[in-house]
Amino acid sequence: MFLSEMLKAIIFGIVEGVTEWLPVSSTGHLILLDDIMRLNVAEDFYDVFEVVIQLGAICAVAVVFRDKLFPYRKSMAERKQTYRLWGLSLLGVIPSAVVGALVDELLDRYLFNSTTVALMLIAYGVAFIAVEHVKKGSVALINDVSQLTPKQVLTVGIFQTLALIPGTSRSGATILGAYLCGASRPTAAEFSFYLAIPTMMGAGLLKTGKFLVEGNSMTSVEIAVLLTGTVTAFAVSLVTIKFLTELVRRHSFSGFGVYRIALGALVIVNSFAERL
Repeated sequence: MFLSEMLKAIIFGIVEGVTEWLPVSSTGHLILLDDIMRLNVAEDFYDVFEVVIQLGAICAVAVVFRDKLFPYRKSMAERKQTYRLWGLSLLGVIPSAVVGALVDELLDRYLFNSTTVALMLIAYGVAFIAVEHVKKGSVALINDVSQLTPKQVLTVGIFQTLALIPGTSRSGATILGAYLCGASRPTAAEFSFYLAIPTMMGAGLLKTGKFLVEGNSMTSVEIAVLLTGTVTAFAVSLVTIKFLTELVRRHSFSGFGVYRIALGALVIVNSFAERL
């Protein structure tokens, strides 16, 4: 049993590490994976697990972009840019933090299911293809994260609130928001990485705090599952972040749109087949 749960945790970590950064919805993929291959853990623990393994993913952002995120060994001007970057990231998380605090339990109760995931996968897949079509041939106005204004960052933050619905994709929503604000694809993707740090750290602390306040505890197997999934998500994220960064320099997001539509359609077909 222990070995099988560790193998499952590795698979969950791989899925999280890949889908957290690609605009395809990590939460949606984890919900679908949970339908196929359930972890043998308590329900309350799983709610914490699927959020906390994201902390492994954001540690990868800190490693890949350490030169931009940390102020050490920098000139005063460079430090100001670093502090401004953190300020923008914190500003961008405000809309989703406020809305999420108000509707989190309702979303968990009514929308965390494969049907919602399928519909959102398709809807935002169409959105990516449509936006790429509209912006084809246009010149980006923003080619570096430092060029983003507080107003534009808040706009991206508002887009991030859409990702509270599973299947939407946090990275997908924020990339779309930044892209529509005039950012280049690489800049939109990069800011999405930065915005993930306070977003996922806050969500992880909130879920863990709620878990402990309610008097829950973890078994030794659950602790091992959590650590395994988190470390795996970190390792896979290192590769995925670098892959996406290079990919968007040469290609559009349309391919992700096609993938989302195909996966959403497959989930719907499978759901109908199971009812027959």
